[in-house]
Amino acid sequence: MTKAYSNDLRERVVAAIEAGESCRMVAARFGVSVSSVVKCSQRWRVTGSVTPDKIGGFRPFVLEPHRDFIVEQIRQSSHVTTRGLQGLLAARGVKVSHDSVWRFLRREGLSFKKKPVRH
Repeated sequence: MTKAYSNDLRERVVAAIEAGESCRMVAARFGVSVSSVVKCSQRWRVTGSVTPDKIGGFRPFVLEPHRDFIVEQIRQSSHVTTRGLQGLLAARGVKVSHDSVWRFLRREGLSFKKKPVRH
């Protein structure tokens, strides 16, 4: 992932734009892309700040509200598969992929054996 330009550079870019230079000239002078100059000046006009927004973010897990249901299904039937859980969730109106169910189980530490250990 790329890193945002420093606020110092952003302030100099905005100052040059405010002084009347074109976006292309400012981009060439500071060694940045024309689009970053445009976006920086737009941000300045809209918010009054050159500070960038946070890059990335947290995306909540879709299955978190259904954790109790999933745990109960595993307790009731320890041989249920991830595809089986996917089907049970779909019956409740929750559309998720089999992979999402697997990642949720792994993150929650809810792994289970479907076959007994062979000796």
